[in-house]
Amino acid sequence: MTPLSILYQDEWLVAIDKPSGLLVHRSEIDRHETRFAIQLLRDQIGRRVYPLHRLDKPTSGVLLFALDSDTAKTCGEFWESGVDKTYLAIVRGVPAEEGTIDKPLKEPWDRLGDRNVSKDKPEQPAVTDYRRLASCELPYAVDRYPTARYSLVKVHPQTGRRHQIRRHFKSLSHPLIGDTSYGKSVHNRFFAEQFGVQRLLLHAAEMRLPHPHNGEPLTICAPVTGELLRLLESLDWLNSTPLEWRIN
Repeated sequence: MTPLSILYQDEWLVAIDKPSGLLVHRSEIDRHETRFAIQLLRDQIGRRVYPLHRLDKPTSGVLLFALDSDTAKTCGEFWESGVDKTYLAIVRGVPAEEGTIDKPLKEPWDRLGDRNVSKDKPEQPAVTDYRRLASCELPYAVDRYPTARYSLVKVHPQTGRRHQIRRHFKSLSHPLIGDTSYGKSVHNRFFAEQFGVQRLLLHAAEMRLPHPHNGEPLTICAPVTGELLRLLESLDWLNSTPLEWRIN
């Protein structure tokens, strides 16, 4: 079994590059799964780990853990206001060169986790900044047009609502490629058939936070690898990706 890629580790924290398709922890929704990031990392480093946030199963990239409960508590106290996360995504169409999506979102109702909670949850503020890094027009009639256009975007969510990036870009009619919940199946199929890519094209590329024990700025990057890297090369987009997100 291939070990998890460790991006950063010290006495108090450890960060991995979570592969797409790996659950962070056991879930009732995916009862058939037997591999979880918490378990794999614990076995790999021989220490108990405490997840500080979550990434959706299909999303890859920086996933940070504390190595003791006190550090986890300290991180929890400043997480919402003191942590910046930046993502790389591939979307259908060509959005504006840059923009801010300010659209409140309701927390999705979970059939299993929310059995005792009202389905009528209130909307919560949700804000996402983005910048288009590259775009292309491919000579294929994927949908109702004779060609198909796609874009690479750098995304910075100011808030942390569930599925925020995916839902916000759907609201702009620029859904993420590979998104089976909010995307368009014809474009997902096209990328699977044309490029051999069947994953959600969303990657948590960078995290910035103050170190919980000394307050020093800490930046953790997960360079693009695997099928995402090959796709960026195929579309001639790798040079449009921030240098720190590429493998040296």
